[in-house]
Order: sequence, then structure tokens, then C-alpha cells
Amino acid sequence: MTRTVRGPLRRLAVRCEAVVGAPWFNLASFAVVIVNAVALGLETYGNVVATVGIGLRAVEYVCIALFVLELLMRFGAHATAPAGFFRDRWNVFDLVIVAAPLLPGVRENVTLLRLLRLARIVRAFRLFPSLRVILVGIRRSLPGLASFLLVTALLLYGYAMLGWMLFGAAYPEEYGTVGQAMLTLFLLLSLDGITDTLQAGRDVTGWAVLYYVSYMVAACYLLTNLLVGLVLTALQEAHQDEQVAAQRAGRPTGGHAEDEPSVREQLARVQAIITDLERRLPEPVPVGPPTAAPEVGTLVLPPVPRRARETDIAGTASAPPGSVRDQRRARTRNRRKRR
Repeated sequence: MTRTVRGPLRRLAVRCEAVVGAPWFNLASFAVVIVNAVALGLETYGNVVATVGIGLRAVEYVCIALFVLELLMRFGAHATAPAGFFRDRWNVFDLVIVAAPLLPGVRENVTLLRLLRLARIVRAFRLFPSLRVILVGIRRSLPGLASFLLVTALLLYGYAMLGWMLFGAAYPEEYGTVGQAMLTLFLLLSLDGITDTLQAGRDVTGWAVLYYVSYMVAACYLLTNLLVGLVLTALQEAHQDEQVAAQRAGRPTGGHAEDEPSVREQLARVQAIITDLERRLPEPVPVGPPTAAPEVGTLVLPPVPRRARETDIAGTASAPPGSVRDQRRARTRNRRKRR
């Protein structure tokens, strides 16, 4: 009974896995996500809803049906081992996004329903490795971002205290309290309006130039470059992890240079081919020591086969002396005729 059941399940898993692993499947899923996002955006225009509201609703139902079909195909690829479907976090995320609007409590909540529909856009990250690398890189940079935010908060607090002491009386709306000063300095991180702010500070005190210039160097340049370096490092590590995972799974890594085998692999293949050819070659014939070239005018006799020599030796030993002499003469005449 188990064999009769596992046979169709195995065939179903193989067929579903072939469909899910095809490149067009991800492209089609991404197209459905884009269509769903466009329909969600068009619903924010009142005139569009009044004109084609029924069509937008039909598009939403079609997208939900396609999402359910995609989810069933991915679950069918794990028909022989259903637990493997839930090991993938993206599958669990898709299951929650697709199944949540079908629940009675969520269906009546319009705000939560729209948030769930908006969350379907995140499904695009699972369809392409480059998008997954960005998402993984952001997740990897979170511990470093926590330290970065702590350093930024300490820096803003220190400069906010100095700004409160220097400009608190002259500009109470911007530097009246430490909180207001921190908000003002945070808005200045983009260097928007820094010229007017510097000129207004110079009218109050001569220390304004040193205050704002040091703040721009420490916060706007050093901290910004530190943040960019932190994110780039996380993205590079995520890209390397994606390449390793693709190599283990036997998938192409996506780059033109990375699709080609490395130089070491090519050399190993060439060496294997040479070794195989050497094994197929026959054994080499032993060659004796080289002999000197004969002089001009010297009679060179062709080599006599070994069997012929043995026959000659045996005949010489058994034949009388006269017959041996006649045989030598006959051989000499035959050689001259050949020449």
C-alpha cells in the first residue's frame, strides 16, 4: 500500500519541481505580483474605482487564484516530504499572506486586508537572487546598524548640548531644549539649509563656524561613510553566501564570469583527458642504443627477422659445410638483385 501511494506522490513531486524550477515560473509569479501592486495602486484613485472598480476587483481575485495555484505547486514539489515545504521561510510567508485574507476575522478588517495585500509585493524578493541578496544584506547589517545608531545618538546629544548653550537664547524654537536641538541637528545631516543656519549662527557667536564645521565633518561625512561601508560589507557577504548556496544546489550564480569554470577546473579536465589518452596508448617498443651512421660505399644489409636468424642458425648447425656456403652465396645474389 505504501509503495502504491508513494509512486504517484514521487511522480507528482518530480513534475511540480520541474515546473517550479523553470525560469518562466519565477517570471510569471513576478508578473502577477506587479499586476497586483498596480491594481492596488489604482484603487487609491476615486475616479478610477468609479469607472473600472469591478475590473480591479476581478483582477484581485485572479491574482489571489494564481497565488494559491503557485503555493499549491510549491507544496506539490515537496509531496514526498511535506515537512520540507515548511523549512523554507519564504513558503511560510507566502502561506500566511495568501491564507490570512481568507480568515473571517481578517476579511472584515479593511486596513489589515490592505496591509496584507501590500505585503504581497515583498514576495518579489524570493523570485530573484539579486533581490534576495539585498534583503539578506539588510538583515546582516542590522547588528552593525544598532551600534551605528548608538554612536549617532551620542554624537547628536553632545552637539545638541553645545548648541543649546550657544544658541538656546537666540533661537529657542530650534535650540530651546536638548530634544529640539537634536531634531535640528538630525535634519542638518542632509546638509539642507546649512548655509543659512551657519550665517544665522555667526550673527550670535563667533564659535558658530567651528561648531557647524566640526559637526559636518563628524556627522555628515564620517558617519555617512561609515554607514555606507557597513551596508556594502553586509551586501558583499550576502552575495558570497548566495554564490556558495547556488554552487551547492547546482544552480548558476548569475554572473557571466562566474558561469564559466575556473582555470583550475579547466586544467584538471585537460589533465584527466591526457591521462585517459596515455592509458589507451599501446606499450612503447624498446629501442636499442643508437648506432653510428654507415660510411659511404659500405654495404648495408637489411635487418634479418629473429625467426629467420634462428632458422639460419639451426640450418647452419645441421647442414654440411658445402651447402652452407651455397646458401650464403644465394642469399648474397638475392640481396644484390633487390638493390
